[in-house]
Amino acid sequence: MAIQMNIAIVRAFIALKQFAMSYKELTEQIKELKATTGNHNAQLNHIYDVLEKLLHKKAQQTKWEDRERIGFKKQTENTQPP
Repeated sequence: MAIQMNIAIVRAFIALKQFAMSYKELTEQIKELKATTGNHNAQLNHIYDVLEKLLHKKAQQTKWEDRERIGFKKQTENTQPP
């Protein structure tokens, strides 16, 4: 009976050691992920800023193209002179 109890205790310590090792590995992996995603957030924010600027420029360009024309106007095929 004492031998079986000793074997059970050793197995418990082995399981505890394995858990501690896996916990340490998980902790390191989480730290690596945090470092990676922190860098990605900055890059994504930069991309979003650039996209917003491009969209704003495109909206301004559309307004410029839709403005009322002044000065000389070409006659189109469908337009007949008065």
